[in-house]
Amino acid sequence: MIDPKTTTPYATFLLRVSLGLLFLAHGGLLKLGTFGLSGVMGFFGSLGYPPIFGAIVAFAEVGAGIALITGVGVRIVSLLTLPIMIGATMQHLPAGWLFSGQGGGWEFPAFWTVLMVVQAGLGAGAWALDANRLLGRQPSVANA
Repeated sequence: MIDPKTTTPYATFLLRVSLGLLFLAHGGLLKLGTFGLSGVMGFFGSLGYPPIFGAIVAFAEVGAGIALITGVGVRIVSLLTLPIMIGATMQHLPAGWLFSGQGGGWEFPAFWTVLMVVQAGLGAGAWALDANRLLGRQPSVANA
């Protein structure tokens, strides 16, 4: 039998770090590293958004990635990513279901959105630098 008191914090950690790495890959490597800040801003402008939104999203994704990997402010960071993920899902809606199609489909950002809600519900999990642990308090399993 799986004991949630011993496995849940580690499963939560695995989800948290995986999501953090995805945000770093999309924000840092793809947006900033591949396209550059001006390219990202230009792309957002071409979609009809203020170009500054491109910079905000790119830096927010990098910041969210770092916060998730380190386990700092996981619940709030996860919730703060929802507008970005919902926006990405909406942007990909016209391309259809599969992300492998031209323009990318909407299933990947939609699933990622759901995962961020799950992460917000689970909290930080094991090996996190959240406020409770930094202050020497041990959160309950429900809050881990």
